[in-house]
Amino acid sequence: MNDTVSAGTRFHLVLPAAGSGERMGSTRPKQYLELGGRSLLQHTLERLGTMDCFSSIVLVLAADDPWWPAIKTGLALALQKKIVVVTGGQERCDSVRCGLLALQDSVDSHDFVLVHDVVRPCVRQSDVRLLMDVLGNEVAGGLLATPLRDTLKRADAAGRVAMTIDRSRLWCAATPQMFRYHILKQALELMADTQRKVTDEAEAVEALGYKVKLVQGHADNIKITYPDDLPLAALILAAAD
Repeated sequence: MNDTVSAGTRFHLVLPAAGSGERMGSTRPKQYLELGGRSLLQHTLERLGTMDCFSSIVLVLAADDPWWPAIKTGLALALQKKIVVVTGGQERCDSVRCGLLALQDSVDSHDFVLVHDVVRPCVRQSDVRLLMDVLGNEVAGGLLATPLRDTLKRADAAGRVAMTIDRSRLWCAATPQMFRYHILKQALELMADTQRKVTDEAEAVEALGYKVKLVQGHADNIKITYPDDLPLAALILAAAD
C-alpha cells in the first residue's frame, strides 16, 4: 500500500457466510460447493486470509453449521488461528452486524471494515490493496465496482422494451466494500431499527447521507449465484494460477 493510507490505519475483514444459497438448487449452501476440490469458502479464505494487512478476520456462519468443521481442518494452522467465528442472522445485513459486534472490543471506531461475499472466490488481492489505497483517507469509505458494459433496457409489463437507459454513469457493485467501523455500525443499526432491507453495505451507508466512493476493480471478481457460474469461476482461477 502507498502513503495515501493514514499511518496507524487498521483493517478488519468480515465474511458473511450464513446464507442458504437457494438459487443454486443444491442440498448445501453455495459457499460449501466445491470448485477444483475446494469449497468456495476455502478459496476465499485462502485468498484474503493470507494477506498480512488484516488485523482481524470474522467469519459469520449459520447456527449449527455442519460443514465448517471439515473446511477448517483443511486450512493452514496459521489461518485457522486468525479466524473468529460468530453466528449470523436471518438477513445478510444482520450477519454483518453480528460480525461488527464481535469486533467491538478490539477495534477503533475509525478503523476500516472490509465486508466481502465469500462466494466471490476470484477476487484479486491487488484489487483489495487498491481499495485500501484509494479509500484510506475517505470519511466513510467505498466499494469495488465495475462500469456497466452492456446496453441496459427497461421492460414494460408485456416484456417489451419501454426505454433504453443511459449507462455512462452506471456501475455494477461488487465486494469488498470498505467503511469506517463506526459509520458502518451506525448504518446497519439504523436499517435494523427501521426494518429497512438493503442489498449491500453501501446502500446502508448511503442512507446516512454519506457519499460512497466507487473504486474500479476487475470484472472477473464474479459472484457465484447460479450453477453455470461455477465453471466460469474455475476458468478464472485456473488462469490466475
